Amino acid sequence: MKGSPLFLCLFSASCWWNLMSTAGNKIFHFGPCRLSMSVTEIRSGFTAIKDNIQARDPIRTLSILSYPHSLHKVKSLDRCCITRHLFNFYVDKVFKHCKTEDSYVNRKISSIANSFLSMKRKLGQCHEENKCMCGQESTEKFKQILANYEGLNVTSAAIKSLGELDILLDWMEKSH
Repeated sequence: MKGSPLFLCLFSASCWWNLMSTAGNKIFHFGPCRLSMSVTEIRSGFTAIKDNIQARDPIRTLSILSYPHSLHKVKSLDRCCITRHLFNFYVDKVFKHCKTEDSYVNRKISSIANSFLSMKRKLGQCHEENKCMCGQESTEKFKQILANYEGLNVTSAAIKSLGELDILLDWMEKSH
């Protein structure tokens, strides 16, 4: 029984470490898919650069994400699909074109992009397990978001989309 106190100590330390590493995470339910993520960490990074990014947005009269009803009233079963599309959209289109001359802003964008990449992979796995099906409503809503994005030049559209990240985060937390 000499090893018991050592085992208990190691087990306790392991549990504490696991608890601390997920302390800021929330479990989100996007339809049948569950996803653990730290919106607080993403929001903190975004808040640090929000004013800088939004000041770079030359078109204030148009919105990509809050175009009438883009994210409003998404049915529970369609949340997984549209969320998966949005993470893909941000990783594949937005973050690639959001480079600034400010290294601090670029580091924050990179950190947010890494979080989105992780979520994109997790939702991709859920989709591969046929849990994340796309209905007509979510497909139409995402097509509207893409049309809004593609109506602008690539850099302006990427900056605008990044500047609207709080719209997406608010929607995700309300859907939570």
